[in-house]
Amino acid sequence: MPKGQIRKALSGFYYVLDDDGDRYIQCRGRGVFRNRQISPLVGDYVDYKADNDLEGTILHVYERKNELVRPPISNVDQAILVFSAKQPDFHPLLLDRFLTAIESHSIEPIICLTKMDLLKEDEQERISEFIADYEKIGYEVIPTYKGDAELQERLMPTLEGKVSVLAGQSGVGKSTLLNTILPSLALKTDDISKALNRGKHTTRHVELIEVNGGLLADTPGFSSFEFDTMEKEELSACFPEMADKSNDCKFRECLHLNEPKCAIKAAVETGEIKDYRYKHYLKFLEEIMSRKPRYSND
Repeated sequence: MPKGQIRKALSGFYYVLDDDGDRYIQCRGRGVFRNRQISPLVGDYVDYKADNDLEGTILHVYERKNELVRPPISNVDQAILVFSAKQPDFHPLLLDRFLTAIESHSIEPIICLTKMDLLKEDEQERISEFIADYEKIGYEVIPTYKGDAELQERLMPTLEGKVSVLAGQSGVGKSTLLNTILPSLALKTDDISKALNRGKHTTRHVELIEVNGGLLADTPGFSSFEFDTMEKEELSACFPEMADKSNDCKFRECLHLNEPKCAIKAAVETGEIKDYRYKHYLKFLEEIMSRKPRYSND
């Protein structure tokens, strides 16, 4: 049975690149998928049955390592979190919200700070401190400047061999960054459209485009995150500097609130964990703990 990967979804059709990587099969999902509440996603590896050279049916969806709702995509390796240094101003609370949600899906975050050229000297100093903080935690931070001729060259190694998505709030330069990474995106999309024997579509959809030996979702993704499915005990694991120290807490399921002999609070007091990161953790924890309980329809 032929295997492939869904590279594009549009209007109820799934475009599967076959294992040989030389043709797209326009597929529908099996009727039983709906009954089983299975919805194929871009990024899925699937078994399919070819009805002819260009059309077929998806018969089986392989287990995913992760999945996102916005954009609807699976098996993502990394998310490039695009935040502006100014206009809009850098927002560490929002960045930490993104980082936490991305970490919860076992996706590696890369922080991309745009519009660095707009900063005044004192603002530059503040942003540099944040960059140092996040790099110390272990995150890769890529600052970008208007007219940076080497930006594409700097970004390409991060994409190699990975499935990547872009994320960030409106106005931070996601689309500009996407065009910088993929200046030939329009050409590649045209080639795929020809291969599918279809015209270009203006409908919003998700598509994975090959770039530098990896795959990049060709649409800027989600703009906000809620902690709808995260449990309070899971939150600190999404803060790498806390995850490293949680084992030193006296209580195994320490929430790092008021418990005695908490290694996290001790690290905050010594400055090893940044105070603003801990405050953000507490804010997210409060959100999770005050969330209304979910009831099953069963």
